[in-house]
Amino acid sequence: MTLEQLRIFATVAEMLHFTRAAEVLHLSQPAVSAAIAALEAEHGLRLFDRIGRRVELTAAGQVLHGQARAILMKVEEAATMLAELSGLSRGSLRLAASQTVGNHWLPQRLLRFADAYPGIRVDLSIGNTEQVAEAVRDGRAELGVAEGAVADSALCSEPIEGDRLRLVVGASHPWAGRGRVDREMLAAGRWILREPGSGTRALFETAMRGVGVEPDGLDVAMTLPGGGMIRAALLAGIGASILSDLIVADDLASGRIVALEGLDLPARPFHLLRHRDRHRSLAERAFVRSALNGGPASASC
Repeated sequence: MTLEQLRIFATVAEMLHFTRAAEVLHLSQPAVSAAIAALEAEHGLRLFDRIGRRVELTAAGQVLHGQARAILMKVEEAATMLAELSGLSRGSLRLAASQTVGNHWLPQRLLRFADAYPGIRVDLSIGNTEQVAEAVRDGRAELGVAEGAVADSALCSEPIEGDRLRLVVGASHPWAGRGRVDREMLAAGRWILREPGSGTRALFETAMRGVGVEPDGLDVAMTLPGGGMIRAALLAGIGASILSDLIVADDLASGRIVALEGLDLPARPFHLLRHRDRHRSLAERAFVRSALNGGPASASC
């Protein structure tokens, strides 16, 4: 068994598709299929079930996937440590960010980091807060930046300056001219919300309970996976929502979207997430210094 075979196997296991895995690996599909077939023949075990054009991991494949990912992570850590011996002239950094952070807070900071450290490759994945925490916990990301707080004993979470959530509607919405909405209107309103697991959704539900409205009883017309999609729905006059001021700043200035009072939505911090027990690379430290102009206000880990 070689590292190259493990790398190919792990990619197929994550994609569950030979052709897509081949594209990611920049290999031909026959080369990927041959590597998997050689692994299976060498150990006398079937690692994938072929179901039409799909593949699924067998029980043996699931066991190997966990081990392969751990081995490949160790290899990557070793490569990173060797790269650090030559400073920050080369290397990589794996980041995970929640939606608002990844789409609105990070871009300018990533450009600044790339300008300062052109030899460092940055791989960014975007999900909700729970997915960001999972990526850092599993080692798929060295550093996470999330909108929501995370309680996980394996992770260290440091608050940093974030954004402010606003209760918003489109200019054509019946609430747009009111300035403030009361409890009864909030309870009867039609809402467009982020999915459960997002930091924005959690803060919305907390704020609604704070005014005596139970979130489970709301009329949720749409549940959407990103603030940009919610913004588009608001502009079309559909429902009300809460969104980061980073997302709707231009719309608020132009009057296309209107902010309302009625919910207690204080400024919220973002959170830097790291694994407590994993090596902190020079690239990660440099990114934190660059993104935060020196680092977080507190350094608890």
